[in-house]
Amino acid sequence: MDTMRYKALLEGRKAEILTRLQKIDTDLGRTRNPDSQDRAMEAENDEVLEEFGHVGSDEIKAIDAALQRVADGTFGVCVKCGDDIAEERLEAVPYTPFCKTCAADLH
Repeated sequence: MDTMRYKALLEGRKAEILTRLQKIDTDLGRTRNPDSQDRAMEAENDEVLEEFGHVGSDEIKAIDAALQRVADGTFGVCVKCGDDIAEERLEAVPYTPFCKTCAADLH
């Protein structure tokens, strides 16, 4: 397994998310429109942005954990059962800590 390729993918994804989170912070910090109808719409939009922010933060935590597994030499090994995680699964979700079987057991 080419862990350095996955490390680069993870670092790239983390950079994308951080950029997106900065944009969200900027949007959330903008000056509010004085019109009450516009403020109501902005409040709804802010709720969506905040949810995106939470999702992005959670993904960064998962990416950081995966990068730590790369550094520890355990990347690609299921943290639950110790089996190898299939390349196809890592291609789809490179920060996953679980093999397909263990991930299915969680749901």
